[in-house]
Amino acid sequence: MTSRKGAAGPALRLPVASRSGKVLVMSRVDVVIPCYNYARYLRRCVRSVLSQDGIDVRVLVIDDASSDDSAEVGRDLAAANTGVEFRRHEANKGHIATYNEGLIGWSTAEYTVLLSADDMLAPGCLSRAVHVMDTDKSIGMVYGRAIHFEQETGLPGISVGEFGHTRFSGAEWLEGRCRAGHNVITSPEVVVRGSVQRAVGGYRPELPHAGDLEMWLRIAAVSDIAYVRGVQAFYRVHPISMMRTVYRGSFFDLRQRKAAFDAFFQHHRGIVMDADRLYELANRSLAREALWDACRAYDRNEVEATHADELVERLGESRLVVIIGDDLGTRRERCLHPRLACESLRDGFPREEAGGDHDAGVGRVGAARDGGDDDGAVPYG
Repeated sequence: MTSRKGAAGPALRLPVASRSGKVLVMSRVDVVIPCYNYARYLRRCVRSVLSQDGIDVRVLVIDDASSDDSAEVGRDLAAANTGVEFRRHEANKGHIATYNEGLIGWSTAEYTVLLSADDMLAPGCLSRAVHVMDTDKSIGMVYGRAIHFEQETGLPGISVGEFGHTRFSGAEWLEGRCRAGHNVITSPEVVVRGSVQRAVGGYRPELPHAGDLEMWLRIAAVSDIAYVRGVQAFYRVHPISMMRTVYRGSFFDLRQRKAAFDAFFQHHRGIVMDADRLYELANRSLAREALWDACRAYDRNEVEATHADELVERLGESRLVVIIGDDLGTRRERCLHPRLACESLRDGFPREEAGGDHDAGVGRVGAARDGGDDDGAVPYG
């Protein structure tokens, strides 16, 4: 066992070539690359896919009505590579519709990948993920570490060879997410079994910012999950996205995660064992995190940033009463919200910070990658 959660799988070695030079195992992977104004990154992204060894890979680039040279670059890539297809939307359809067009409407392969045009796959990542799922048919999704970067210079080299992985039952992984309340997956590092992707369906239009978290929950509800102990992808961080995240604040991120858990349990409660308990775990985790954020905002004399009214409305007064305790203090309670200022609130607030102990990921990522402004055409990165 690697920890108290998850079981270590056997060390695996990638398939080797035969004397004739042909790879003994050639599973097919469909990679969907949505692109909006990322012409400058698109070639490197596609190259990182086509350079994967031991895999029969097929690529679909979908340009969502970009205003830059994305269409020209996409057409050039398709003309130069038989494994690349290109489509262009005459009008912007948005990232969710574009994702679903590729994953549900186009892909027919054994395995699928959704890769933003500004991100890249690590060498050998598809072979590693596919080998895990070929070996264990119960696994429906594999992910690993994603290195966050701003500049491509200085990215580490990735060795291809023997590797290890950790296997989680779907129920175990799902409970870990509910206990933590946050996402541990960035997105480009994920490979999904095609039959599982088609069974759970596409991304939800009503979750433009946290659709990935809700998707992982759905997949864990119907299959087991594996974590490859190594680098599987490179995730590009844009300064403008970082600034937007900072100024929107953590409560925006929390709202999106709350919406993801709400949607999952609303639509899929019937296929989740002990759904009521898990839903309550998720809500309590989010409530605890929101309260700590509110306290920090109060300590910075930013009372408006505590979002106290919305906190009570979204997370429930009775739930907050249960988890608030001496840590807040009467003056904080009174300033944060009058409904929180009562003696019954001080009954044992847990001393730990919000978060989980799930070690199979890149740490707290929050909701889906920032997709830009809430209206109009948005970049996918």
